[in-house]
Amino acid sequence: MTTVGSPLLWGLFALVVIVFLAIDLGIFHRKAHSVSMKEAAVWTSIWCTLALLFNGYVFHRFGPQKGLEFFQGWLLELALSVDNVFVFLVIFSYFRVAEEHRHRVLFWGIIGAVVTRGIFIGAGVAVIERFHWVMYILGGFLVYTAIKILVQRDEELDPSKNPVLRLFRRLVRTSDHYDGAKFTTRVNGRLVATPLLAVLVVVESADVMFAVDSIPAVFGVTTDVFIVLTSNIFAILGLRSLFFLIAGLIQKLRFLKIGVAVILGFIGVKILMERFYKIPLPVSLGVLAGVLLTTGVASLAFPKDKSDEKSEDKAEGKARESAEDKSG
Repeated sequence: MTTVGSPLLWGLFALVVIVFLAIDLGIFHRKAHSVSMKEAAVWTSIWCTLALLFNGYVFHRFGPQKGLEFFQGWLLELALSVDNVFVFLVIFSYFRVAEEHRHRVLFWGIIGAVVTRGIFIGAGVAVIERFHWVMYILGGFLVYTAIKILVQRDEELDPSKNPVLRLFRRLVRTSDHYDGAKFTTRVNGRLVATPLLAVLVVVESADVMFAVDSIPAVFGVTTDVFIVLTSNIFAILGLRSLFFLIAGLIQKLRFLKIGVAVILGFIGVKILMERFYKIPLPVSLGVLAGVLLTTGVASLAFPKDKSDEKSEDKAEGKARESAEDKSG
């Protein structure tokens, strides 16, 4: 398995990520505050611009093939990550996290995601290099996941049933009340975790589950470890600001899950049939962009009925009441 990444290029990529994360947290978000739509739009634009500039460098340095692989991998990961926004909203609502503290949770959640994605991708590359037939298992898994998404009914997400959260509460002493944006505090002289740390644990565990779907999908685009990792991380880094930008819109994208299922199914079929016919990269990219555009337009053209929205609001209210009962 070959990779276009040289030590200099890996260093350049790491430097860009570290510098902009430091600017983000150390300067613009040093103090806790509610992120406005304007601020979210600016940072979304910054991360998208950085990704596209890096993509342009890959185009120039390594040619159209690698450039298209990066762009499709980045767009694919970004599309699959948008579905995470709904889950994050439910988690924040359940734990009643103040808006001014959500950025802090997402920031450290993204840092954790970068680390876990790196581990997953490194392990995946090592396995595929040695056992190429594993790719067909990944392809079958993506097709199975797509079918599962299409046939299963939408169920109310209950963060309290998260096994990682249950284990965390069993092993770590946690206070009943928040202490600003702190992850730990002192109660009767003892150092304990705050509910905000529990929220971070749930967010991290949710991202691991998303990675199980998204990383095999990116391997369906390319097996170049540099392209897989950089496109994945650029998409993940932009997810935080994207959350604040589309948090209000995500509930209106009623066909998003169908689009995600179609994309996962397409990538899975592409992997399975690659031995007999290799779908051209421009065609694959066109399918991905077409599915995203179609589901987006269809969601806006055929919005949910008001009765459906009321039932969702009622379910969200029940989740909040449950959280209050447990904290009390």
